Amino acid sequence: MNILLSGIIKVGYSGRRIWHFFAEFLRSVNRYGILFFQTFARLHLLFKNPDITVSHMFNLGIESVPLISVIALFLGSETVIQSVYQMQGFAPMRYLGVLVCKSIVTELGPVITAMVFAGRVATGIAAEIGSMKGSEQLDAMQVLSLDSIRYLIVPKTAACIIMLPALAIWAEFLAILGALVTVILNVDVTVHTFLSGLQLFFNPMDVFVGIAKTMVFGATVAITGAHFGFEAKSGAEGVGNATTKAVVTSAVLILVFDFLIALLFL
Repeated sequence: MNILLSGIIKVGYSGRRIWHFFAEFLRSVNRYGILFFQTFARLHLLFKNPDITVSHMFNLGIESVPLISVIALFLGSETVIQSVYQMQGFAPMRYLGVLVCKSIVTELGPVITAMVFAGRVATGIAAEIGSMKGSEQLDAMQVLSLDSIRYLIVPKTAACIIMLPALAIWAEFLAILGALVTVILNVDVTVHTFLSGLQLFFNPMDVFVGIAKTMVFGATVAITGAHFGFEAKSGAEGVGNATTKAVVTSAVLILVFDFLIALLFL
């Protein structure tokens, strides 16, 4: 009887924990949505302080170039090697260029760039906002009637929306360059065959879809980092948890939006 009663209590306790988890999850989604709309409702205020946005464009975007460049070169090389392996005996090698180009421009370039960007930027934003919350700087801004979303989140969001497409285009260029170098050094396909296949089936819509994806990803990374920064608990552990949640959630949302955009445009 005692064992049965103990089991019932444990099941009830577990059920209550699950219920609290889902309730907190729904509240967090609601707060995320509110922050999203509040941020975009204030985007027109950017032009009053353009220097802040430009500063964030440098800090969040330009400083990400070296890391993204290295990853893009290896991404292109790996893509062409895998494509050759998959095509052997199934498709003519004249389609190698278009397969690599479409894979990089529409999918791998935007998504991998956004993932790397999220790992660097979402964590930074979450840590910055979380530290400001822990040191009561956000409360001080509220006392001074300063809009924390306008001055802290809007410039970062705009910088991410502008810089991530630029970074993705740069990464795609380097990835295709890396693929071309790999073709020259390691693949039994002529450069002419690779480039002619790339040009023959080029579709401007692929570039448009890639840019659209990265703009959505940029906004997602910035707002996700800000959201978990505002949600952070005080102390080093709280800020650390916030940064972890920010990068994990950003990665998941990037893949979700990637699927939805592909469903709409491709």
